[in-house]
Amino acid sequence: MSIHKKEFKKVTTHVLLEMKRSGEKIAMLTAYDYTMAKIVDAAGVDVILVGDSASNVMAGHETTLPITLDQMIYHASSVVRAVDRALIIVDLPFGSYQGNSKEALNSAIRIMKESGAHAVKLEGGREVAESIQRILTAGIPVMGHLGLTPQSIYKFGTYTVRAKEEAEAQRLLEDARILEDAGCFAIVLEKIPAKLAKQVAEAVQIPVIGIGAGNGVDGQVLVFHDMVGLTKEFSPRFLRRYLNLYEVINGAVGQYITDVKSRDFPNDNEQY
Repeated sequence: MSIHKKEFKKVTTHVLLEMKRSGEKIAMLTAYDYTMAKIVDAAGVDVILVGDSASNVMAGHETTLPITLDQMIYHASSVVRAVDRALIIVDLPFGSYQGNSKEALNSAIRIMKESGAHAVKLEGGREVAESIQRILTAGIPVMGHLGLTPQSIYKFGTYTVRAKEEAEAQRLLEDARILEDAGCFAIVLEKIPAKLAKQVAEAVQIPVIGIGAGNGVDGQVLVFHDMVGLTKEFSPRFLRRYLNLYEVINGAVGQYITDVKSRDFPNDNEQY
């Protein structure tokens, strides 16, 4: 089976729209540091998300809420220095845009100016439309995020699948249209029924990227650390682990310790 793929020297928001129109799926992964971003970009991923999930996988927090704007800019700057091809999108962290469109604009400007990233992402529907429009006045591209929105975890009280009931599903579909009308160049749908996600992707002209939202959308995103098996505890149904780096690295470290303690490392060829 052939894979429909057109080579782009540099991925832009316009390129993503072309990909949706041509039926080419969009591959998106997270990255938070220079080394990993360089690997991911060289492999040919289309979009790199500097996600607020760094709060979990990099800093060990239980939720995404504690990470700050300064910390997001630090991670984004590291990623930008590594990347040649992929579009780089940065999450606006909790507290940097909700309820205040002027603060949302200032936060987005700081990310773009201080990190060199290409776009920002924020969570929510109609309640953040004003913030989206205000950010766009500065020429900053905005990606939306609907469904399970981790910054609102204490409101939901659970990480379970969203929009299973008709009323919430209808509201999500309406919110997707609102985000498109507000000017978002794409939307992430997280942990919603596949049938609904497909309906959303067909209802809007902009790309829809899924995570736990089935195969009827325009692309997929996963957290890099989950995808390569650096994490062990997180195992939702939607996650496919392409490697088990936790065990590989654990074994390598164990062998290093053994070699040091047995005086096998360094050997005659590994010293001056």
